[in-house]
Amino acid sequence: MSLNKAETNSSTPNIEASPNPAPEQNRSEPELRIRQQEILAGLGVLSLHGQSLQDLLDAAVRMAAEGLRADLSKVLEYIPAENRFLMRSGVGWDPGFVGVATVGADLESPSGYAIQTGKPVISNHLENEERFRTPELLRVHGVRRAINVILQGDGSPFGVLEVDSRSEGEFTEHDIPFLQGAANILGMAIERQRYEHRLQASVEQQKMLMKEINHRVKNSLQLVSSMFHLQAQASTDTALIQALQAASGRVTAVARVHERLYRDPDVRVVDISAYLTDVCHDLGEVLSPCIIDFQASGRVRMGTDRAVLVALLVGELVTNAAKHAYAGDVAGTITVRLAPEGANAALVTVSDEGTGLPSDFDFDTQGGFGMRIVRAFLQPTGAKLAVHRKSPGTEFVMHVPIESVQPFIAG
Repeated sequence: MSLNKAETNSSTPNIEASPNPAPEQNRSEPELRIRQQEILAGLGVLSLHGQSLQDLLDAAVRMAAEGLRADLSKVLEYIPAENRFLMRSGVGWDPGFVGVATVGADLESPSGYAIQTGKPVISNHLENEERFRTPELLRVHGVRRAINVILQGDGSPFGVLEVDSRSEGEFTEHDIPFLQGAANILGMAIERQRYEHRLQASVEQQKMLMKEINHRVKNSLQLVSSMFHLQAQASTDTALIQALQAASGRVTAVARVHERLYRDPDVRVVDISAYLTDVCHDLGEVLSPCIIDFQASGRVRMGTDRAVLVALLVGELVTNAAKHAYAGDVAGTITVRLAPEGANAALVTVSDEGTGLPSDFDFDTQGGFGMRIVRAFLQPTGAKLAVHRKSPGTEFVMHVPIESVQPFIAG
């Protein structure tokens, strides 16, 4: 076999001391088997504690060496493209080998035979072994005997778990269940971690896709709004201009929430105070010379569907105020206020200082298209609307619940 540069330069190996305490060597056979079960239980608990894969492998090689009263152990990760193993983790080896050394994975080596056949391999007399060649890695470390078991992982072999010893004696068939048990625990942990990584990657991909969709929807809606705006500029019909401006404002309000969604990690809720800030800014540009003054006394996060309807309600109320309270291009201020109302509701008001509503105005039955939209949007938001006549002007007060939104069905 071929060794890496670190291996070829190690003419006189500096072998580390055994990680096992001396009394371990003197355990009776029943005591050793009991200790092996304790080790497996400890490894199983460790695998459930969210350890990184490398930390778990490092713990496993130490435990495997202790359980078989050996001074060397390693995890060899299989690299299919090269048909070789990489020493991913190990204990008792010279410095510079772990994470660097590689060995062949063909049938001529014990570890290669194990992964190719799926069968455990015991080699008790490597100096006289005729079935396999003795890997150079083992020879330079003075290894006399080795035991290998396959280490599964996520449907395909991850590699092998191997315990090696410089001492005389023999590994037996009775040692295989312990070592295979340790390998199985590692294999389940490897499979779980790989599954979690794939799941996390899938989640991240879905988040990116959702952001891209919202970004594209926002751009498409802004394009539609721009078309309405251009058509309004080209028209001389005052009623048509107002209708197109109102339609542009409604589309822009929806586009604004999609803009927030592709910037926010949670697409289920939006900060409606920031959202209404943008919506009122857009209304101010469309409804000039009116000034739209937005004031928020606290941060309110609201379900996305509900927030869109609230923004559309605000848009209709502001547009109606600009159209009727300050008719004839009269400059005036329309104030929009947002405030938390306890933990589960928000207070939204739209007020002006204009001509006020007619004395016989009935909100439930009267008004143009804008007021019909307001009445239609109130029901799915669950909001309660009150109309206050002031001197001068009008104030619309909405009490909006923050919890789940009902589906909107156009009547």
